Amino acid sequence: MRIHIETYGCTRNKADAEIMEALLVRAGYEISELNSADYVIVNTCAVKDPTEKHMRLRIKELLDSGKKVIVTGCLPHINPSVIDKRVSAILGVKSIDRIAEAISVAEHGGKLVSVEGWRERNLDKLTLPRLWKPGVSFIVPISEGCLNGCTYCATRFARGVLKSYRPELVVKWVKEALAKGYKEIQLSSEDTGCYGFDIGTNLANLLEEIRTIDGEFRVRVGMMNPNHVIKFLDELIEVYQDEKIYKFLHLPVQSGDDEILKRMGRTYTVEEFEGIVKAFRREITELNLNTDIIVGFPGESEEAFQNTVELVKRVKPDKINVSRYSPRPGTIAARWKQLPGWKVKERSRLLHRLRLQIAHEINQRYTGREIEVLTHGAGKKGGIEGRTMNYKEIILPKGPIGEFLKVKVEKASTTYLIGRIMESRHSSSK
Repeated sequence: MRIHIETYGCTRNKADAEIMEALLVRAGYEISELNSADYVIVNTCAVKDPTEKHMRLRIKELLDSGKKVIVTGCLPHINPSVIDKRVSAILGVKSIDRIAEAISVAEHGGKLVSVEGWRERNLDKLTLPRLWKPGVSFIVPISEGCLNGCTYCATRFARGVLKSYRPELVVKWVKEALAKGYKEIQLSSEDTGCYGFDIGTNLANLLEEIRTIDGEFRVRVGMMNPNHVIKFLDELIEVYQDEKIYKFLHLPVQSGDDEILKRMGRTYTVEEFEGIVKAFRREITELNLNTDIIVGFPGESEEAFQNTVELVKRVKPDKINVSRYSPRPGTIAARWKQLPGWKVKERSRLLHRLRLQIAHEINQRYTGREIEVLTHGAGKKGGIEGRTMNYKEIILPKGPIGEFLKVKVEKASTTYLIGRIMESRHSSSK
C-alpha cells in the first residue's frame, strides 16, 4: 500500500507530516510519489479564507482524479463542513497517531473520523517517531497551542491551549538530529514566546540548554508574540547572542494602532513592540527582523492604517508578511462589520510596495560584504541556496551542501542575496 502526503501551512504542520510518515512506515506502508499513491493524505491549513478555499478545491481535485483521500490538519477543526463527504478519513491535529488505523478502517469499508474530544487527548508528539530524511535542517516541535485570545484567529480552535513539551525531550531530539548530521534545528510552535509558561520555564532557558550541546550547528527560533517575550526579554536577548542561535526574530505586530490591537485581542501596545525591537537591536546589530501585519481589520480607519504605515517606516523590518483580513468561522471578528474589499486591497498593495522598498534598501547594505553561510541545497531560483547567520536567504552558483562557508555578497534583491564562495571553513555535510 502506497501513501503520499501533501502538507500545507506552517513548520508545525510539516513536523506533523513527518510523524505520520514514520508511523506509516512502521506499520508497513510505503511513502510514495503522488502518481503511484493508493491514498493521499492532505495535511491542511485553514488560517485564512483563501487557503481554506484552496484546500477544498485540492481535496475535490484529488477525489475526482480517482485518489482515496484522508484529511488531517487544522481544517477539520476550523470548518469541517467544507470537507468533501467522499474522503476516506478525517483526523484532527491530536489524532495523527491514528493515521495507520484510519487507512486500515478505510480498507475494510469504514471511515474513521477522529476530531471531537481532541481537547481531552494528552498527546505528546515528541514521544512519536520521525523519519531521518536527507537534508540540513530538522524541525523540532517544542509545544502545541497558545495562550492568546485573538479575535480573528481560528488556529487556536485546532491547536488549543498551550501544551509545552518537556525540555529534556526537546534536547533529546536536538541531540539525536545533530548525531544524524543535521546542522540546522528549527524550533517550531504556534507561539514559541510562551513556551514553558505551563511547566515553569521559558524559551530562554530552553535555548540556554540547547546552546551548550557540543558541535557546530545553528538554531532558528519560530514566531514569538510580543506580550510573552516582554516577560523575559533580557534573558532572551542574552542567549540570542550565542553564535549557535540565528540572529532571526519573527515578532508579529499585526497593526501599528493601539485601538486596533485591542480589537484584535492583542495584549500589548505599539510602544511595547518597538521597545522589544530596540532592545534586540542594541545588542544584536545584524538582527533580521520579520513581522506580520493584517490590513483591513474590522474598524481599521484611515488614521489607524496610517499609524501602521508610520510604524513600518520607523521600525523598518527586514521582511513583512502582509495579510488581507478575512473572517474565519467561529471567531469574534467575523461578526463585526467588514471593510469593503477594494479598500482592503488598496491598503494591502500600498503596504506591499513599502515593504519591498525597505527590504531592498536593507539587503543592498550586504553587497560587497564577506559573511558566513550554511548551505542547504538546490535553490528554487537555481544554484545552491544557503542561509546567512541571521537567516537571510542567499543564492550561490554552486557549492557543497551542509557546509559553513565564507561567502562574498555580490548582488541583492528584495527577497534574497546573491554571492560567491570564498572558502569552506570546514566540512559539515550530512
